[in-house]
Amino acid sequence: MERDYFQFERVRLIAFSAILLTFVSGAIQTQAEPSHGIAMYGAPALPPDFVSLPHANPDAPKGGAITLANTGSFDSLNPYIQKGNVPWQLRFLTHESLMGRNRNEPFALYGLLAESIEVPDDRSWVEFTLRPEARFSDGSPVTVEDVIWSYETLGTEGHGRYRSLWTQIETLEQVGPATIRFTFNTENRELALLAGMRPILQKAQWEGKSFADAALGDIPIGSGPYVISDYEAARNVVLTRNPDYWGADLNFMRGTFNFDAITIDFYGDGDVVFEAFKAGDVSAMREFNADAWANQYSFPRVEAGAVVKSEIKHQKPSGITGFVMNTRRAPFDDWRVREALITAFNFEYINDTLTGGAQPRITSYFSNSPLAMEPGPAKGDVAALLAPFNGKLLPGVMEGYALPESDGTLRNRAGLRRALGLMEEAGWTTQDGKLRNADGQPMAFTILLDQQRSEDRAIADLYTQALAQMGIDVTTELVDGAQFTARTTTYDFDMTYHRRAMSLSPGNEQFFYWGSEAADQEGSRNLMGAKDPAIDAMITAMLTARSAEESVAATRALDRLLIAGRYVVPFWQFTTGRIAHVKEMKHPEVIPIYGDGPDWMPQFWWYEE
Repeated sequence: MERDYFQFERVRLIAFSAILLTFVSGAIQTQAEPSHGIAMYGAPALPPDFVSLPHANPDAPKGGAITLANTGSFDSLNPYIQKGNVPWQLRFLTHESLMGRNRNEPFALYGLLAESIEVPDDRSWVEFTLRPEARFSDGSPVTVEDVIWSYETLGTEGHGRYRSLWTQIETLEQVGPATIRFTFNTENRELALLAGMRPILQKAQWEGKSFADAALGDIPIGSGPYVISDYEAARNVVLTRNPDYWGADLNFMRGTFNFDAITIDFYGDGDVVFEAFKAGDVSAMREFNADAWANQYSFPRVEAGAVVKSEIKHQKPSGITGFVMNTRRAPFDDWRVREALITAFNFEYINDTLTGGAQPRITSYFSNSPLAMEPGPAKGDVAALLAPFNGKLLPGVMEGYALPESDGTLRNRAGLRRALGLMEEAGWTTQDGKLRNADGQPMAFTILLDQQRSEDRAIADLYTQALAQMGIDVTTELVDGAQFTARTTTYDFDMTYHRRAMSLSPGNEQFFYWGSEAADQEGSRNLMGAKDPAIDAMITAMLTARSAEESVAATRALDRLLIAGRYVVPFWQFTTGRIAHVKEMKHPEVIPIYGDGPDWMPQFWWYEE
C-alpha cells in the first residue's frame, strides 16, 4: 500500500513537471503556420503522425452492447439548448468539434473535423481548415457554412455555456474553400482553443424550424460515431455506432467508441439503479461513496467474477462539491452568516457516518493539485495580484483561510457555539429557542435537492439536525430532475447541492462559473451569485498569462477569493474514480491524467468476451 502511494506521488510529480515545462516553453515558442494541434502553452505533446491518443488502445476490438443508467427522466434529445432535461451522455457521443482534446495533457487539442489550425503569436485570431472527408451521419459533407451557422446559433440561441465565447468573437468568416477564420475582440489566449471545441451541427436540418424550442423528436444531426437509433420518452435512449462513420481511420479516433450499441435506461433513483446493476440489467456503475464501495459491492455477481471493481486514480483538482448558498437572497448575502453555516456543518462526523471517513475533505476549489492556494498569508505574485483590492477583501483572503473543524462528535458543541457567535455578530440572536433578527423574524430557509440523489438527502438530514439545535428552521425540498434543473437554472433556491469540476488548465469557463456578469445570466454555473471585481480580475489575469508562474499565481489568487468567499459548504473530494462493470468491459492500461470522466468511459473502453 505504501509502495503504491509513493509510486502514485512519483507519477503525479512527473506529470506536473511536464505541465510546467509546457508552460515555460510557451514563453519562447511561437506557432505561426498551419499545425496538426495546439496547446495552451508551448507545443502539443503528440507529433503529427501519432498512432493514437496515449490513453487509447489502438487495437481495441469493435463490437458488443452495453447498458448504462441515469436517474430521473428526459424530455429533450438536444443537449445544445437551454430548454429541457437531456441525457447528459449525448453531447459526448453524437457530435464533434473542429478539434478534439487529449486528456493526457493539461490542455491540448488535435485536429478532428479540422485537418489543421493556424494562429499568430498573440492568438488574436485562429484559422481552421476542414477535412474534405468530414461527413454528418446522413452522409452530407461538413461545410464552412455549417460551422459558421453552428457558432452563431449556439452563441445566440443555444445553451448559456456557449454564449461567452460568442461575445468575444469580433468576426467569423470564410477565408478559403474550406477555411474559417475567427478574429477575437479581447486579449485571451485560450480563445483560440475554445473556438475549436464547439459542437458542429447541420444547418440544413434547422431551416424553417426553431432551434431553441426543438421538440423531443427534433434530434440534432451530428458527425459523431453514434446516432440515436431509438428512444422511448422518459424511459430509454438507444445509440448505435454508425457503420459509415467518416472518422473511423483518424489517428485521434483510433481505439475509441468501440461498442456497437449503448442503451441509456432511466430509473427513479440511485437505489433502484444499484438493484438493477446487481441484477445484471445495467453494465457499469460509477460509485462515489467510498463506504458503499467497500461494503455494498460483495453481491453474488461480484463474488462470481461477473462484475469487476476498477479504481481509477487521477491528478486533477478537487473542484467544489457541497451545498451552495444563493447570495442573491438574504441572509446569505452576509459572509458572517455563510461562515456560521459552514462552521455548523459537522464534516468530520458526517464523513465518518456516510463514507466511513474514507473521503478526504475538499480544502479549496483546486485542492489535490499544484494549482491550489498555499496555506498562510498570500505571498509573492499572489499577494501582488490581490493588492489592488486590499481593503475590500473578505477576511481570510490575504491572511489565509482554512475551513473550520468540528470535534467529530454528534453534538459538536464547540463548533455550534462558534457558529452562534458568528450569527450574533451578523445580528441574529436566540429568542425563545429560535434565531431571530432585530425585527424578530426567525431564520428559516430551504435546501433544494434532486429527489433521485439519496446521498445528498442523507447529508442534508444530518446537517439540518445541527442547524435545528441552533434554532434555525430548515426545510428540505425534494423535486424531480426536471424541476431541479429548471429551479437551479433560474436560481430559484436558497441553498442547493452544487458540483463543479476543475481542470489542470482553468480558463474562460471560470467567468461562466463565478464571473460577475454570469451572476445575472440564467443558465450560468454561477449558482452562488458571486459578484466580485477581484474574482473577475484574477480570471482575466489567468487568461492573459504567458508563463507558468503567471498562470499558477492567478489561479491560486482566485482560489483564495473563492474559498474565503464562503459560498459553499464543502463536502469531500474524489481522488479516486470507482467503476463497477461487467467483466466483458475492458479499459486501456494507460490512465489519462484527468482519470475517469464523461469522455473516458465508455469512449475508450471496449467489449471482449
